[in-house]
Amino acid sequence: MSTHASVAQYDFRGRVAVVTGAAGGIGRAICEAFARSGAATLNWDRVPGAQDSPDAPRHVAVDITQPESIEAALATTLDAYGRIDYLVNNAGFAGPTLPLDEYDPLEWQRVIDVNLLGTYHVSRFVVPVMRRAGAGRIVNIASLAGKEGTPNASAYSAAKAGVIAMTKSLGKELAHTGILVNGVAPAAVETSLLAQMSPAHVQTMIDKSPMKRLGTTHEVAGIVLWLCSESCSFSTGAIFDLSGGRATY
Repeated sequence: MSTHASVAQYDFRGRVAVVTGAAGGIGRAICEAFARSGAATLNWDRVPGAQDSPDAPRHVAVDITQPESIEAALATTLDAYGRIDYLVNNAGFAGPTLPLDEYDPLEWQRVIDVNLLGTYHVSRFVVPVMRRAGAGRIVNIASLAGKEGTPNASAYSAAKAGVIAMTKSLGKELAHTGILVNGVAPAAVETSLLAQMSPAHVQTMIDKSPMKRLGTTHEVAGIVLWLCSESCSFSTGAIFDLSGGRATY
């Protein structure tokens, strides 16, 4: 990637962005990108993450698997800002890497609860706020696993496939409301989570990429900000590949 490449600049002053699971990793990078563009940013997460940057988001404690927790976070956010312009459903976790028939049913359900049902619950509380405003952008962070089906990750693959289908469905539902709903399907992205994996496993992920590298959190943030900008005006219910060429559809 050229170091001289131009990077899009946005003016999100006066706008409010909520990002779930933004204590670190992709969510934190998205929040910081929004903040640099002038938006007020909120991290809806169980934990605040590091507060070592002027771009650190405001933390609102929330467990996205508990509807009453989301409802409280929404009330706190609206009391403070009166609006939500952008919702990025980013919170999720991969769960253990095991064959389907060895997967603990409770753990399988937990992966679905966080990744799929969590996205549903947060959206169902925020959509009415955006509908009343007649405007808004929702971006769901899915995964290439939801398109391809990653072996030994049946729960995560199924959950993210559900997020992809829900994004398409909700985009159509809200097409006449001024609210656009899109998704991003990244392949492996370089975050601290990779440190928990063996170097051989990480290398396998790199080898699968036609670009022969991992994605970066800044690249995910870049496409999310475009999806929330006025430059994106005729895309809804769409899933945007961020896989270094790996995705085949």
